Amino acid sequence: MERFVPWVHIAAAIFSVILLGISAYVVHVTWGHPTPNFILFSSLWSLLVFGYVAMAPRFAPRLFHGTISLALLWLTTIFWFAGAIAYSVWAGYPYCHGSIWCGSNQAGIAFSWILFVLFTFLAVVETLRFRRGSVRTGPAVV
Repeated sequence: MERFVPWVHIAAAIFSVILLGISAYVVHVTWGHPTPNFILFSSLWSLLVFGYVAMAPRFAPRLFHGTISLALLWLTTIFWFAGAIAYSVWAGYPYCHGSIWCGSNQAGIAFSWILFVLFTFLAVVETLRFRRGSVRTGPAVV
């Protein structure tokens, strides 16, 4: 499973940027409803976590700690789970009739669930690595 980690990091970063744009648009259209705001926050948070988990071991190994990486991944997984559920409930299943706002909501829900799955995978792989005692302290598998 560890051989997929770099590809999942790349996919998570790309989907986070895509969802950042989608959720920024929805926040603008809904005048700052709390649910799209949380998805916007989760997208930014995911990019920060990606920077630490995937980039710090390679470019700043003295700042990286495996336990902090594990905690950040699980926290991000919880954020995406809560955000995806809240976004799904808030948007419901609207009948779009050609509305851009409605299509953006549906795309945001889909990307939220995809990011939940990706971060769950990363957290599980990191947990298995942690349980084996091979916590990364140097360059990552990225």
